[in-house]
Amino acid sequence: MSAGFLTTDWTPAFQAVPRSAFLPDLMWPFDMATARSVAVSRANDPDGWLRYADSDAPIVTQWDDGEHSGADPGQVSTSSASMPSVVFSMLRDLDVRAGHTVLEIGTGTGWNAALLAHRLGAENVVTVEVDESVATTARATLERFGTPVRVVHGDGSQGCPAAAPYDRIIATCGLRSIPFAWVRQSRPRGVIVTPWGTHYSNGDAVARLVVADDRHSASGAFTGPVEFMKLRAQRLPPVVHTEYVPGSVADGDESSTTITEAQFLTGQFSPQRFALSLLVPHCRHLVADKDAGARPVWFYGLTDRSWACVQFRDGAAARVWQSGPRRLWDEAEAASRWWEERGRPGFGRFGLTVDGEGERAWLDAPDNPVPVRQVM
Repeated sequence: MSAGFLTTDWTPAFQAVPRSAFLPDLMWPFDMATARSVAVSRANDPDGWLRYADSDAPIVTQWDDGEHSGADPGQVSTSSASMPSVVFSMLRDLDVRAGHTVLEIGTGTGWNAALLAHRLGAENVVTVEVDESVATTARATLERFGTPVRVVHGDGSQGCPAAAPYDRIIATCGLRSIPFAWVRQSRPRGVIVTPWGTHYSNGDAVARLVVADDRHSASGAFTGPVEFMKLRAQRLPPVVHTEYVPGSVADGDESSTTITEAQFLTGQFSPQRFALSLLVPHCRHLVADKDAGARPVWFYGLTDRSWACVQFRDGAAARVWQSGPRRLWDEAEAASRWWEERGRPGFGRFGLTVDGEGERAWLDAPDNPVPVRQVM
């Protein structure tokens, strides 16, 4: 489960703090074979429950911000226990040392906080959870396990100034904008590890930022792709297609493209898709199911009602329709070529700088910003 991710300094914590001790009796693991969440009850299927608890699979522990009830999955997963391999890779990136203080954003089940407490002592870990019921449950579980970490019910985007400064800050939720408060609450040369992305998709990449000596900025490279539930204050409602396209695609301006489906749709966690998410700002990208050899791919502007659709079809050139002030497919096509022309850079060549004016993505060095189109 942890091969390639778990380093020897974390092995004792992994052995002493099992994920199973922090999971509810009813949970919804993501079944990798069927690509869907399934309900598993410890009372009804103790062997299956333990098998999933010990697997390298994400496990949903709450649906619909707590409004959901019953065994069937809800509409939107809103709290979970992450894949152990992801947990350990992010803890590796955090690079904690004896005596460090850590702020965690997104308590969830409390497992991640317990792992940190095993390394550093419970008194050196503070964790913030926006959902009161999740915070209450995690606090009780941590105390019962013997790691009484301070659990704060609150908005993690504000950090926890009362216990600042911190040597390390780690977020277990996806960010669309990194709060500058985290930089200000870090010590000089502190490290911030957080999943970050844009609204282009649900995908994230882990940013490992080092805080400047003057604490006026933090900067660092991405370490790899992940996907996390989003910070609640930064979630967007679903796109309503008919608000963009009340009629049909034929109402848009039609053209074609030589880019093929295989060239453009390179996978959910591909660096090409990440590059597009940086270069096509304020846009939501959705890939439809394939039907009769055709696959529509949609783009929706988030600052106006611009939209685009490219329809890939087996054995034929892709057709394109666009409408609105932005030519979203033209932007996406140009971004794809930009990525190709620069040697198909992987995640590690991209980085992020955060300061009081916002955040800027870059390629290879902070002084080489990704050329993001300005959108009013």
